[in-house]
Amino acid sequence: IQKRWRGYYVRKYIHNYYALKKYLEAISVNNEIVRNELQEYAEMKENEDKRKDLEKKEKEKKYQARKMHYLLSTEQIAGIYNSPFRKSPDPMELLLRKSKPLSHRGQQIKSPFACELHDWPTCRRPPTFSTAQPLPPIGRQKPQGPFRDTAEVLRQRYKPLEPTLRVAASINSPLEKAREEMRREEWRNRIHDNEFLPFSLYHKNEKYDPSIHRSGKYGQETYGIKHFREVQPEKWVADK
Repeated sequence: IQKRWRGYYVRKYIHNYYALKKYLEAISVNNEIVRNELQEYAEMKENEDKRKDLEKKEKEKKYQARKMHYLLSTEQIAGIYNSPFRKSPDPMELLLRKSKPLSHRGQQIKSPFACELHDWPTCRRPPTFSTAQPLPPIGRQKPQGPFRDTAEVLRQRYKPLEPTLRVAASINSPLEKAREEMRREEWRNRIHDNEFLPFSLYHKNEKYDPSIHRSGKYGQETYGIKHFREVQPEKWVADK
């Protein structure tokens, strides 16, 4: 009876099957809503990234058109984007007509290189012309073509040297150079330890140290003191 009652009570009030089924259905509905919102957010993010990429490509294309404005067609010569074998000009040709060429005056003013003519042979700084007071414009059209700026050409011509490690490094090792410097320092600062004072009484109380060859426990040699030639009568050929 107790077993049957406990089973009925648990199924009725503790582990209710219908309440659990309703809870799982609510969780599945909530998961579906969250999934739809995440999908919409991913699509919106993807569209935004595509829009940014298109804007970046369009900006880069406009910059290239301003940079290559010299390739625009003229009345006499057709440009490379306006081929006579095409029915209509290339879209790049239309973009070149709408865009303006890049101005080099701002780049010359902002140039950090400013030096005098006497600095040219040293190759320390690239030479450039002062743009504080520009010359009056010449009454003729700029030649068409990919011509570089004069300041840029001079900067490349007079740029400083950049030697390799093999050229810049010394032949001798740092250890050999340190030893040579130490030997020169020792030779330059070499002095006598015993000072020579002939006209003073500095050496009066000094004890005379005889030579090792002149004195010893076997007695003093007479050679060099009493005579300077050894006498050996047993080797004489005659009596004299």
